[in-house]
Amino acid sequence: MSDVSMSVNLGGLSMKNPVTVASGTFAAGREYSDFFDVSLLGAVTTKGVSLKGWEGNDSPRIAETASGMLNSIGLQNPGVAALREKDLAWLARKDVPVIVNVSGHSIQEYVEVIEALEEDDRVNAYEVNISCPNVDEGGMTFGTHVPSVEAVVSSCRTATKRPLIVKLSPNVTDIAEIARAAESAGADAISLINTLLGMAIDARTRKPQLARVVGGLSGPAVKPVALRMVWQVHQAVSVPVLGMGGISTGIDAAEFMLAGATAVAVGTASFSNPRAAAEVVEGLRAYCKEQGVSDVNDLIGALQC
Repeated sequence: MSDVSMSVNLGGLSMKNPVTVASGTFAAGREYSDFFDVSLLGAVTTKGVSLKGWEGNDSPRIAETASGMLNSIGLQNPGVAALREKDLAWLARKDVPVIVNVSGHSIQEYVEVIEALEEDDRVNAYEVNISCPNVDEGGMTFGTHVPSVEAVVSSCRTATKRPLIVKLSPNVTDIAEIARAAESAGADAISLINTLLGMAIDARTRKPQLARVVGGLSGPAVKPVALRMVWQVHQAVSVPVLGMGGISTGIDAAEFMLAGATAVAVGTASFSNPRAAAEVVEGLRAYCKEQGVSDVNDLIGALQC
């Protein structure tokens, strides 16, 4: 068969293929460009950015677990001005759409980050992070309660006409309810999942392995949960879904698309294999050829139950 059509549209964001990277695992791609051309990706998603710089949490803030890792970074970042000066300037030289992950301690801060970027044509979409479990104010606090989801998303919606992707927490009772609230408030797409709350203990010292005790679990261990939530949300909303959680191969990406994802993000896999995201693009293309799929969009929601 001829080559596979790989382009997708994620809530108004045109992507040459369905693969981006998970925020906080790829920075802006500069370091990974030593291993592959980041323009091979469908989009680059930046590390979460706040209005001013955040120092993040105390160390230790990384712990390896069975089939995954715990992190408690706490959204450390230098602020939106540094993002514009350094990361966006570098990404502007690459042929790849940019999704800026937006973070805040308050609804007003989310809005102010977006307002600070609105005149910058190097930004193609926003991923509003209302799901980080590693900050004490904002983050997951906003993403676990319907009224607060509606408040932050609607406020961000009034600040921009660019595609607004809302990143949800898996640490909720009913993910479909939260997704519907985000959609009704103006989300153009739903991003999920962020990390699951977890902890690790050193039995010899009888102390937690993370300074903050709890952190966010990611990697292959969370993939079954992520697939289930993508499947549920795809059935609950009409906007597209950006799926992630344990993706390291093209087959993983295909599974998420079959569950209902329009696009996928590679995260923890990049730490052990810096070429993981590029390999997922090629692996997904190879899967489509093997399956006789001429357009990758035909995979979306094609799970046969």
